[in-house]
Amino acid sequence: MTAATLVCVRCGAAHAMGYAGSGCAHCTGEQAANLAVHHTDAERARWDFKAALRRPAGVWRYADMLATSGQHPVSLGEGGTPLIQLHRLSSGLGVDHMFIKDESRNPTNSFKDRLSTVAVTHAVQSGIDTVATASSGNAGASLAAYAARAGLRCVVIAAEGAAGPMITQIRKLGAQLVLLKRKEDRWPLLQAGVERERWLATSPRRAPVVGSLPLGVEGYKTIAYEIAADLGHAPDWVVLPVCYGDALSAVAQGFADLLAAKVIDRVPRLVAAEAHGSLAEALRGGHDAVRAVAMQEAALAKSVGASQSSYQALKALRETDGVAVHIGNDGLVAAQERLARREGLFLELASVMPLLAVEQLVHAGTIRPSQTVVCLGTAGGWKDSDVSTQEMPPPAVEDGTVDEILVRLRHAYAAP
Repeated sequence: MTAATLVCVRCGAAHAMGYAGSGCAHCTGEQAANLAVHHTDAERARWDFKAALRRPAGVWRYADMLATSGQHPVSLGEGGTPLIQLHRLSSGLGVDHMFIKDESRNPTNSFKDRLSTVAVTHAVQSGIDTVATASSGNAGASLAAYAARAGLRCVVIAAEGAAGPMITQIRKLGAQLVLLKRKEDRWPLLQAGVERERWLATSPRRAPVVGSLPLGVEGYKTIAYEIAADLGHAPDWVVLPVCYGDALSAVAQGFADLLAAKVIDRVPRLVAAEAHGSLAEALRGGHDAVRAVAMQEAALAKSVGASQSSYQALKALRETDGVAVHIGNDGLVAAQERLARREGLFLELASVMPLLAVEQLVHAGTIRPSQTVVCLGTAGGWKDSDVSTQEMPPPAVEDGTVDEILVRLRHAYAAP
């Protein structure tokens, strides 16, 4: 644990660590920006990464670079997820060294557990008894699990139409689920809970969105640390599905920490695979703010379905010479099934958006075949299986002899 401070990612204004506002107190309107935990260059330079690797694997292995104390963390064994090289799929995409960081191996099957373990640990250490989030699924399920582990109350505010399997997960974990008719009503309800009931909100709670709880977002930095530890160096590219950009900004910061500690000699270029293209438009236009874009269709990947990302995401892309790629619904389910059938990885629809982004960037010559690419697989495929299986026919029920069934199987295996 370091002696960190909170600073605005846009203007750099310092805020007290106990500051309870949403975003910078000075940057407002279109210029609104989130805060980030700031560790000094001296602290990062002194960080003994090799010593950290001698501790048990997981998020809290890296407590030295978190602002939340690692003493008695609220943990379910999160982090330490595998970095899996894609052999059969990468050749088809034209990349020689391609990996997936499989975050579905976390306790609630998503990368959100990295935020939740840090945020709920902070809540316990601060004497807060209720945590809350506005979430369409993964973040809500994760927060519910860690609140249950800590014995805290949990409120999850979602909009009607959220993915069914994740709603089931949230309810089974004991959270108080509030489903609203209008999605935009989530923000004022969550803000009222913070102000009147002393909830700790771990998610965004205002529009335009600036990002989640900064102390919790720090947990995502450990993704970068683990990638570097597993590869032994920095990859050339890291590709993430992006909504508001919490993980994107934290992964960028994680690699910056590693560079300052001389663990790596360069930072990778980051790619935001996004459902509607607000970051791509901001980069293309040279804008200093991310504006909402018109949605051509409702995103099948509901976890990244917002029409507007955040300044922190835009800043992370610019600082890493990154790019944003608009990935629509076309081909998304097919890509999910291709990954599952060729590599044995069944991931949520948002998790395969990076694969389609890589395909586009290889075709454009932006990513070269010899480069090393890591894609972030954010969660397991059953999370949005109610959406991804809508066009899947029911399995046939066989009623024949063994010989007849074997003949049909031979035909099925011979089919392309």
